[in-house]
Amino acid sequence: MLMHRLLVDGAERHPDKIAFRWVDRDRTLTYADAVSAMDRLAGGLADLGVGKGDRVSIVAHNGMDYLVSMLAAWRLGAISALVNVKFAKELDYYFADHTPRVVIYTHDIETEVKAGARAAGCVEHLICMDGPQEGALALAALMDAGQTPPPDPLDEDAVAHLAYTSGTTGKPKGACLAHEPTVRAARCIGERLQITASDVTFGPTALSSSYQLVANLLPPLAAGATINVMGRWTAETGFAALDKAGATMFVGNPTLLAELLQQARAAGRMAGRLRFGLSGGGPVPLALKRAWRDELKIPLVESYGQSELGGFVGLGYPRLEPDDRIAAVGPPLPDKEVRIFDAIDQRLAPGAIGEICIRGGFMKGYWGRAEATAKALRGGWLHTGDAGLVGKDGYVTMRGRFSELLVVGGETWYPRDIEDALCDEPGILEAAVVGVGGRAVACCRVSTGTALAAAAIRQRVAARVPYDLARLEIRAVDAFPMTPTGKIAKAELASTLATA
Repeated sequence: MLMHRLLVDGAERHPDKIAFRWVDRDRTLTYADAVSAMDRLAGGLADLGVGKGDRVSIVAHNGMDYLVSMLAAWRLGAISALVNVKFAKELDYYFADHTPRVVIYTHDIETEVKAGARAAGCVEHLICMDGPQEGALALAALMDAGQTPPPDPLDEDAVAHLAYTSGTTGKPKGACLAHEPTVRAARCIGERLQITASDVTFGPTALSSSYQLVANLLPPLAAGATINVMGRWTAETGFAALDKAGATMFVGNPTLLAELLQQARAAGRMAGRLRFGLSGGGPVPLALKRAWRDELKIPLVESYGQSELGGFVGLGYPRLEPDDRIAAVGPPLPDKEVRIFDAIDQRLAPGAIGEICIRGGFMKGYWGRAEATAKALRGGWLHTGDAGLVGKDGYVTMRGRFSELLVVGGETWYPRDIEDALCDEPGILEAAVVGVGGRAVACCRVSTGTALAAAAIRQRVAARVPYDLARLEIRAVDAFPMTPTGKIAKAELASTLATA
């Protein structure tokens, strides 16, 4: 199955139903209109010489043109190569890495896009979403030209989507996701979440993340649901938009889910018609899961995936989980085989902690990085670099990246244990434990009016974790640096602390 065929099939079944809503400007496209927009832009791109295997870079804020641009690239058999606007000043690296023929962008990053294109030397056409600019075509004019797209290559095995990793262990790498295994994964995700045509999804995280692709785009399209995207999220405007949309599922990261909880507390109710929240991009604090369950009576479903996957390693169910399962993510999905390996790639028994590895339906490789691909996919398994376990009940629990584990006084600490315990403390919204020059530092983001009594908190937390926390420093921060996928950027945080 091809990614864009999910939209085409939906248009055949219910052409007049809203497929996409761009919340910020209250613009909508029905399934039939979305297919027409996809074909018109595909025709325009083909007229510029874009064909199968060519890279179409998209560097933009969330919006309708972003969605149409992705679909048009897939329709031609081209590859949508997505770069988060957060990295606009680093476009020379990204463009040199995947050598796009065309770059589609928003007007506010014109200077950075043109500089990156000049440095790369491979970009033939610039296309601005917001009208013509010097040296750039207008996307609307390209669509209005009425060019007919060529026949669909219909190659399910072709790479369709190039999603960059967070860069937590080096320079970001482009993970190459093919049509068929990604659509198969999306269908499994939709079945696990029980998504139907009556659902209304809402996703404010960046479309450049593969999390949006496999959580808020492809599974709802497969079911014929309505998809909302939002580019300029704030807790207040997001809550109101959820209400207006009548959203039934919210696709976010832990930070946004925490903000939504705070808004619900202030309002005395949850927005929309939410039947569950879905979290991805980083581990969910247990306190946040419990608050959604116990206060809102709404499941907070945790997903665990990677850019390399085009799906999820594990995924919970849209139901309220008991305490003995709330720390786990959920079982693997039917399209994936999940195993725990030791340091020499030998399988470990259920309940043992090792590296989480997956077989079935992952990336074809990293773009232009044969050596890194061979290492990550050795033995036919995707090696995640994450520490975790699969319990006897089959549930996956992620303990953290091996690169983020700390050795303190000869003792190995799993930071998530301490972070979860800290988030159980009143007033602590988020926590991150990092190593700084041989020290362990816990940074906490606290609610307004909360005073961080470090000594007392350390004493209480020490009683709940298996570590000697005498060496742990606890401090408050106003905000965390974040990766494009919504995780706390721990390497950047540690670097900032080291130079402070």
